[in-house]
Amino acid sequence: MFTILHHTLAALLFLLLANGAVAADVNLNGVVGNKALIVIDGGKPLWLNVGERSPAGVKLVSISGQSAVLEFDGKRETLTMGQYARLASGARASSGTQSVTLNADSRGHFVTTAMINGATVRVLVDTGASLISMSSNDARRLGINYEAGQRTFSSTANGVVPTYRVKLDEVRLGDITVNNVDGMVHAGNALPIVLLGMSFLNRMEMKRDGDQMTLTKRF
Repeated sequence: MFTILHHTLAALLFLLLANGAVAADVNLNGVVGNKALIVIDGGKPLWLNVGERSPAGVKLVSISGQSAVLEFDGKRETLTMGQYARLASGARASSGTQSVTLNADSRGHFVTTAMINGATVRVLVDTGASLISMSSNDARRLGINYEAGQRTFSSTANGVVPTYRVKLDEVRLGDITVNNVDGMVHAGNALPIVLLGMSFLNRMEMKRDGDQMTLTKRF
């Protein structure tokens, strides 16, 4: 059986490079004067001056005592010494319901972060993908034994590659949690970003208002 991807490899690579980070895991490790020592996404410690922005896009807004105000893509968080926070862009959770509002990027794509089987991944909302689709590299990082899944084949820009149909235990997007979701793993590295396909989106009520899309869990 052959399935056709609706996004070419070239387009996905361009998307990956153009969007940059959509979330940052930040630790505040030290404060000295007008400088803060932070660790972003588990990388090397980095000193920032007040008003300075890191290459990953995290800005040090201000310092007060042993606390620092950090900003990432318009979202601000106050951290005290040793505290951790996830600064995420593009997704704003709605209180009281399992709902999330996504903001489109400059080219109209909805790219954000999600959690699959407890691990954080970048995802592209893709109504053209039947299933949540990912590369075998992402699958291994998520601990998915994809080779035990049903084997099929997919036609890509790089030719025909094996694919494996799998079950994802849990998919989380903002306040939304969905269990037992169908997924597809593409052998190799042809997918540089996880496609959030209809096996997830079919369980949502989807509303588009300009550059915003609101997903509300139906079941």
